[in-house]
Amino acid sequence: MPKKLSGGGLSPTQQAAKFLGVSVLAGAVMAGIALPAAGALGLAAKGSVQGFDEIPDNLKSPALSQRTTILDSQGGPIATVYSRDRTVVDLKNISPYMQKAIVAIEDSRFYQHGAVDLKGILRALNQNAQNGGVAQGASTLTQQLVKNYFVEEAGDDPTKVAQATQQTLGRKIRELKYAIQLEEKLGKKKILENYLNITFFGEQAYGVEAAAQRYFSKPAKDLNLQQSALLAGIVQSPSRYDPVNDEAEAIKRRNTVLQRMAEVHDISPQEAEEAKNAKLGLKVSQPKNGCITAVKGASFFCRYVENVFLTDPVFGKTKEDRAKLWNQGGLTIRTTLDPQSQKSVQDSIKSHVNKSDSVATAATLVEPGTGKIVGMGQSRPYGYGKNETEYNYSVDRDMGGSNFGFPTGSTFKPFVAAAALEQGLPPTQEYSAPYKMSYPSPVQTCGKPWTNQQNETLSNESESEEGPYPLKTAMAKSVNTYFVQMISDIGICPVVKLTDKLHVVQGNGDKLPEVPAITLGSKGIAPLTMASAYATFASRGMYCTPIAIESITQQVDGKQKSLEVPKSTCTRAMSEKTADTVNTLLSGVIDSGTGQQAGLTDRDNAGKTGTTDERRNAWFVGYTPNLAGAVWVGSPKQNVKMTNINIGGVYHSLVYGGEVPGPIWKDAMTGALVGKDSPSFNMIDIPDPVRDHDDGGPDDGGPDDGGPGGGDDRGNTISGNNGSNGNGGGKPNPTFSLPEGFIQGQNGTGGRRH
Repeated sequence: MPKKLSGGGLSPTQQAAKFLGVSVLAGAVMAGIALPAAGALGLAAKGSVQGFDEIPDNLKSPALSQRTTILDSQGGPIATVYSRDRTVVDLKNISPYMQKAIVAIEDSRFYQHGAVDLKGILRALNQNAQNGGVAQGASTLTQQLVKNYFVEEAGDDPTKVAQATQQTLGRKIRELKYAIQLEEKLGKKKILENYLNITFFGEQAYGVEAAAQRYFSKPAKDLNLQQSALLAGIVQSPSRYDPVNDEAEAIKRRNTVLQRMAEVHDISPQEAEEAKNAKLGLKVSQPKNGCITAVKGASFFCRYVENVFLTDPVFGKTKEDRAKLWNQGGLTIRTTLDPQSQKSVQDSIKSHVNKSDSVATAATLVEPGTGKIVGMGQSRPYGYGKNETEYNYSVDRDMGGSNFGFPTGSTFKPFVAAAALEQGLPPTQEYSAPYKMSYPSPVQTCGKPWTNQQNETLSNESESEEGPYPLKTAMAKSVNTYFVQMISDIGICPVVKLTDKLHVVQGNGDKLPEVPAITLGSKGIAPLTMASAYATFASRGMYCTPIAIESITQQVDGKQKSLEVPKSTCTRAMSEKTADTVNTLLSGVIDSGTGQQAGLTDRDNAGKTGTTDERRNAWFVGYTPNLAGAVWVGSPKQNVKMTNINIGGVYHSLVYGGEVPGPIWKDAMTGALVGKDSPSFNMIDIPDPVRDHDDGGPDDGGPDDGGPGGGDDRGNTISGNNGSNGNGGGKPNPTFSLPEGFIQGQNGTGGRRH
């Protein structure tokens, strides 16, 4: 006779057992029956459990989170990233030993019973009633699969995970209903396959394929008997039976599985004994998750790809949608990164700048006409240790870069020249370009004119640099006063309208200020931004937004589907004639101007040097018709003046844009272009100047000029410049340093802070 309570009637546990037995044996769900309270046994939450019919009918199998593989443009692996390390495989690709081992230890009657094992449930309920709680489980593999579905759906939310795993009768009833559905819908083989792909095996490995790779460095299809038994034993308690940290406990558990396999006649007793005597034979593969493990020095590019995915609406309308898709994984992302170019960038950086140097360098290569980022690297590797960083010096803040970018010095001057040419000024335009002058006032902007309220002045690199100069000579010598006169002549508005078309913004995303000192490179800009803008000259005036992703496929239910990816948008930023003229002018910089040390000898190339306030930044930005690149050298914190300094083991009394970043650019471009076509520029005939001055400038071996606020390469002070008051007012205070993410030089003084 069933045991009754003192007050009469069956106990809650006995009533539940009777209900389950009737439901399963009848093969139907009793509509409208609500289970009684079981709170006395600690089995139900909030005193009652849900009515069976009230549980939703359809259980949707969650898309299992898997690892994502990031590839270069040739299909070579860069990195794997994942929320959960999992690779879904078909049952045919799982060792038969593994299939038998998991069934034997977790649900030996799996092929005999339905969704639930009635004998096991009654046995467990009776045992639990005697213990006054949940002492024994009776979940079948199908029920465990349902529970794992709930856990997978919960993701990393601890509250949802707790709800998915709580020991309540209500959860068991939900498992029962959904288990019945799965048995009818999937069948035994598919249930076993899904279970082996979803369950956790410890050591960050989800699913048997990841587990086989983690513990034995082999695919799941090649697992032998003892290896399969070990993995099957881990499932019950991955921390307790972790073979990496507790070999003795793992062996004991493995042998229990082997014994059970012999008892259910999956293997012979002799096979069991031989396997029990075998060593664990671990060949552990360390988890390689995330961009920090990227090869080819591509960690920062990898993070850029991740940031593109998480911010571009093409991958989801909301931030949460994009994050969910990224964490779900199962993606194969083919990127634009060219392995030849990337290797060349890294080799050049390593040969010129040490990671332990007091300054760093960043280099980015972009393909004109397509916007493809083909190379991206920096001297300080990705990481959190000494001489490492998590900041990508090549990109804007919202893509993982510094707060503001880096002042660009004279590399900004070609934008002013292009704007002037677009306004109709001839390429022979001449200005007096005195050695020293006050900023012209007023200067027209897109709104209220800028006025020189504090009588700010600027000067050229040396007293011998005194005009008049035509544009060709002024660009080659990088004459500061010439370009300030030019921007005064045409106004600031045409310049900022052009830079808007070139997507040239400050590293924090802000637009450039409408002040004359922008021509001297006073604002912080990212190398990727500069490379993409200069690529516009190479492509004869067509600006293309930078892209990093070629294609993405996602594995869903064993099938591959293609995802939409962001496309480069190409728009005309300037006329072909203007671009061709700038190309001609910047070819002169390399031929006979400040960039001679950077020039390529086997193909058409052009570029511009730049150095800023007290030599805190040095740049070279250049291009061929089919490749553009930007190289920055400086202190990420903007607290190092590059005078009397060792960089890459080489001493420099003064750092010039053509001397340090120039050769980095040259070597990176040379290697990247090996075996590539060598197209020519469409040169414009610019008459040679009638007069030239032997002024000891770059044509005569003199150094490059730089930017504002003391930004020429001899350290000559250009006083005042534009301050933070919109009119360029304010005098600089002594420089101070900030944490690495807070890049200085954002007050219009080329690196000098107010």
